[in-house]
Amino acid sequence: MKYSLLILATFFSIIIYANINYEHGIIDMTLLDGGLGCVCHDVQPDSTVNVWIEGPDTLFPNDTAYYKLMMNGGPSVKGGFDLAVRFGVLDSVDTLTYILFDELTHTVPKPFANATVLWDFIYKAPDSLVTDTIYSVANSVNGDGNPQPDDKWNFGENFPVTITAKPVSVDEAIILNGYILSQNYPNPFNPSTTINFTVAQNQRQETREVSLKVYDVLGNEVATLVDDEKLAGSYDVEFDANGLTSGIYFYTLVAGNVIETKKMVLLR
Repeated sequence: MKYSLLILATFFSIIIYANINYEHGIIDMTLLDGGLGCVCHDVQPDSTVNVWIEGPDTLFPNDTAYYKLMMNGGPSVKGGFDLAVRFGVLDSVDTLTYILFDELTHTVPKPFANATVLWDFIYKAPDSLVTDTIYSVANSVNGDGNPQPDDKWNFGENFPVTITAKPVSVDEAIILNGYILSQNYPNPFNPSTTINFTVAQNQRQETREVSLKVYDVLGNEVATLVDDEKLAGSYDVEFDANGLTSGIYFYTLVAGNVIETKKMVLLR
């Protein structure tokens, strides 16, 4: 009987290991996935391993933001991780991480530096107003390539991200003879951002000639977003900065005798 139970336990362990481990990285281990954890190293999480996430906890729909996953404790030689979200989208910042079945994991175990290891990653908010959660689990290993109980792991504290409606506030806009030029969002941005402006209504319901252009810090025009006649109303214009370098840019609204400029930052 004991022999049979041993065979079943071994078979079950092989199935689990096959389902969650790949040549590069690990998935299906977070609390979102049922809380299995890094059982190939040890059955139980270890409280001496600290795993946490740093980044904004509030975003607008479809915003993209940068985050850090950090870990210390355990053998502190090399580390690996698994990240998962329920509603948003995760993405890589560099070649040290990659997406595997909608989850983010390491390409190879990363060495610790000053007793800490960190990975940068991107989170894109969904288009609905929800509270999402970034789930994490990471392992701290001795780096010999052989999973064993001396390696340690732990779950990170769930990191909630509240997706809230973009505020429409006159206080945050510039009112120009009935025109409103709003601050772009997100700002800083990469690679795209949205600029909102409002054309004032007039008694004759006439169209107004409107120009919206983007310039670099040297005053060179880099994009024409609007150059047309517009009826009264609010307009959202997307600016895609693909092909441009990081830095400060300016967008200028010209409508009749009204000229107004605001600053935005492209951060890659």
